[in-house]
Amino acid sequence: MNSQILRISGMMILLAGSVFTACNKDNALASDEVENYIDSVVFDMQNQGNCGKFGCYEFVFPITVSFTDGSTTEVADYRNLRQILRTYREENPDGTKPVLGFPLEVTTDEGEVITVSSREELHELRIQCRRDFFRKHHHKGHRFRGMFCFTLNFPLSIAVPDGSAVEVIDRVELKETLRTWKRENPESEERPVLVYPLTVTMEDGTEVTVESKEGLLDLKDSCSQ
Repeated sequence: MNSQILRISGMMILLAGSVFTACNKDNALASDEVENYIDSVVFDMQNQGNCGKFGCYEFVFPITVSFTDGSTTEVADYRNLRQILRTYREENPDGTKPVLGFPLEVTTDEGEVITVSSREELHELRIQCRRDFFRKHHHKGHRFRGMFCFTLNFPLSIAVPDGSAVEVIDRVELKETLRTWKRENPESEERPVLVYPLTVTMEDGTEVTVESKEGLLDLKDSCSQ
């Protein structure tokens, strides 16, 4: 009798272990699928304008993300973006990918700061960028490549085409200033530019002082190497 009980107990332990292992594999697979989905969405967003570490432009966060149900949400940075996409995917496994909301702001690798009003305008900027990382790569593992080259440190000043300079204390004020300027100067071919020197924070957390637009361009070039 005891030997039978031992055999049955052993079988139950093996069965439980098999179920546990299967569940772990399913959970790992589900997690990998979610992370792959997030990589895909972020890659697509950066690809639209050739933005990020390997492109010509950097998003000025916060940016807006639009969902297929018409709702939108504002994201503070790439980490926050990934968190929001993860939650959305887990709650909407069959949902269509979220997209960038407009308007949004970007900085060029030479220090221009641009309000982009539509997907068409972002596409035009993309055409002007000669970096071809996105054409040669795919989204898988994109999170391991790094999302951005640098972020701007505040306060900073921007010079508008009339020759005046405006100091902005944070990203929100920068956006408001740029959008006001664009609204009042819709036909201008000139754009506001960053005033040097300025400081930026690199992806690894180090701060760098940039003395000129040439220095900013060199810094951006170093990120894509």
